[in-house]
Amino acid sequence: MTIDEIIDCALEEDLGDGDHTSNSCLSSLASGSACLVCKEAGVIAGIELAKKIFHRVDENLNFKALVSDGNDIEVGQRLFEVDGKARSILTAERTVLNFMQLMSGIATKTRFLTLLIGNHQAKLLDTRKTTPLLREIEKWAVRIGGGYNHRMGLYDMIMIKDNHADMTGGITVAVKKVLQYMKETGLDLKVEVEVRDLEQLDEVLSINGVDRVMLDNFTPSLMTKAVGIVDGKIETEASGGITEETIADYAGTGVDYISVGALTNNIKSLDLSLKAN
Repeated sequence: MTIDEIIDCALEEDLGDGDHTSNSCLSSLASGSACLVCKEAGVIAGIELAKKIFHRVDENLNFKALVSDGNDIEVGQRLFEVDGKARSILTAERTVLNFMQLMSGIATKTRFLTLLIGNHQAKLLDTRKTTPLLREIEKWAVRIGGGYNHRMGLYDMIMIKDNHADMTGGITVAVKKVLQYMKETGLDLKVEVEVRDLEQLDEVLSINGVDRVMLDNFTPSLMTKAVGIVDGKIETEASGGITEETIADYAGTGVDYISVGALTNNIKSLDLSLKAN
């Protein structure tokens, strides 16, 4: 789904046949203003999205950003101001908060892990472990936090994982089938293969046409050995159970990428509040 489609669906879900509370309490001509206040320190994400949501509800609302996406924020800090029709502000409020709290939680986690990686060459990647229908939003937040997007879906990269190889008859067979498929369909996609041990790694390195190898559930010491064996022939990616306690060790192995599903599937939302002025 596109960002605009996500916004429309979210507003439709919340609004139904009308915001009856605001409609009953407030005149259609009543004006108001509000500001977003930070209640928990972190990295802000969703400022641009909030502007889109408010203007989708009412294009005449005045929106003023006081910070930019990706900024560090502190408790009590004012993040944006909005004024115009009071009904419109209140109608958009919960949708704005729901998205911004989620996005800011993701951006904060991403920034934290990138800082742990430090000056190592490894790039932090997200995964497809996202909330259904919110992938564009969540991966946007990862980018704001300083991370990188892996494939957006099943359509923009070939990834041969263990189940693909096991159901096909092995890694070599699977890669040959993939290359033949792309030749027949005219596709030109990057090919990544997951391996579980050094034996499978050797098999991947003996096949032409693979762009990246995913080293799944390797220990840091085994990862170091694997990266040495690859020796820059193809890209390397560390994956599987990598935590804030271990990510620096994995980054130190010289691996090119580190993918962490917890960037999007195990997130605490950041506490934000919209307050009437």
